[in-house]
Amino acid sequence: MTQTQLNHDVLFKTLADPTRRAIFEQLCQKGDQTVVDLTKRAGVSQPAVSKHLGVLKQAGLVEGRVDGRQTHYTPKLEALSPLADWTQQMTQFWQSRFDDLDALLTRMDQ
Repeated sequence: MTQTQLNHDVLFKTLADPTRRAIFEQLCQKGDQTVVDLTKRAGVSQPAVSKHLGVLKQAGLVEGRVDGRQTHYTPKLEALSPLADWTQQMTQFWQSRFDDLDALLTRMDQ
């Protein structure tokens, strides 16, 4: 397995969890937030939110900035570029397949 595949696996596995995905989406929509802020909306305990943030941080999806006794988390949107690239490749692949199928069906109708 290549390093790129491993990076994709980590990214997909990290975002596969609905709670982690919701935390990441919250950060993307609202920007910089603390664990306390995220816990209010997450529907899980503060230790669970902290654990999810640790996984997101390890995957490179968020970064933390310590300010006094609190850590503020920020999404790293550039970390999503492998996901965007993969989605674009799959879109092109399937569009090509559908175009080929359309052409075949058109020939069969004639």
